[in-house]
Amino acid sequence: MIAKEGAAEKRLRRKAQNALHKLQGVRRPKVDDIFDKRFYIGPTDLVVKNYLRPTPIAAFNPGAALKDGRLLIFPRLIFDYYTYTSSIGVFDVPIDQVLQGQISKPLSTQIILWPGETWEFGPGCEDPRVMMWGGEVYILYTGAGQYDKDHKVSIKPVQGIARFSPSLELRARRYFSICGKDKAEVFTPSAKDSALLSPGSEKAVLLWRPQVGELALCWRGDADLKDYLIPENSMTPVLVPERWESRVGWSTNALMMEGGEYLVGWHGTAREDQAYRNGLALVDQEGYVRAVSDYLLAPKGLNESYGDRPQTIFGNGLVQYEDQLIWVGGISDYAIGIFITPMERALERLRRL
Repeated sequence: MIAKEGAAEKRLRRKAQNALHKLQGVRRPKVDDIFDKRFYIGPTDLVVKNYLRPTPIAAFNPGAALKDGRLLIFPRLIFDYYTYTSSIGVFDVPIDQVLQGQISKPLSTQIILWPGETWEFGPGCEDPRVMMWGGEVYILYTGAGQYDKDHKVSIKPVQGIARFSPSLELRARRYFSICGKDKAEVFTPSAKDSALLSPGSEKAVLLWRPQVGELALCWRGDADLKDYLIPENSMTPVLVPERWESRVGWSTNALMMEGGEYLVGWHGTAREDQAYRNGLALVDQEGYVRAVSDYLLAPKGLNESYGDRPQTIFGNGLVQYEDQLIWVGGISDYAIGIFITPMERALERLRRL
């Protein structure tokens, strides 16, 4: 569904432009890095068991979830730099090893999602965010496909969603589109950076970052999990780049807190140095931002700052174990970082709006 800008897209673009001016000014260009415990997993620490090539050249931007005292990590895997084609794998680590920073290696890894649809053909399956709900595992990911347009190859990311059994057998994969006011206009925007909230049997709130015009900012929408459509009139911008940022996006899954709010990580790209830095937000059950921090997690030192995309900590997994907040993210597009801080310390940095 690739087409010229239609009426619904134009209305959303105007909504984004209005929100940019209205919502700016809630964050400051300040880094207060609160994650003192930092551990790393490199691509050579993994052994992929179900593929002829056991060692990826990059393993990064992982989703994460807790299950039965183990931290499940879902890395984006790359085996070829020429096309940068991605798949999604999984391995698990006992939570006590994670907290102590003494992870036994190598880590047995399985690939569970790889390019299989035309809208994934090219860069593939990227940047998973994971949630467990209703006896199934949901993975939101970027499905990045190549298209021949005007005799040129272009790449368009779409917001994919995959459903798995509890044993991580793939059941379905689709992507989200937007339907206009009259429901006759349906279009699929370039989109990524997402989280699901308040899922019901067929409905959920989707936090995501569709590309509307030239603006890259964070939206909320009402997602139908049966036909994977989001009504245009449910789309609302809720977090925008500040004046010193070129873009902002959701980083992690949504972690449910007491009182029914959700804790979600976000990232911003600074205009001055192009670094990816991260912060936290509290959103309500409808996906509206109620509190936000400044930057709380930023790349430090050689291991975090140097890679295929330098000066980057990105995504993708946020979990709580007892009183500790664990952020599992990619470092500079080549490896995995595990960042830990007391939950209370993180929540103290949030400012109510």
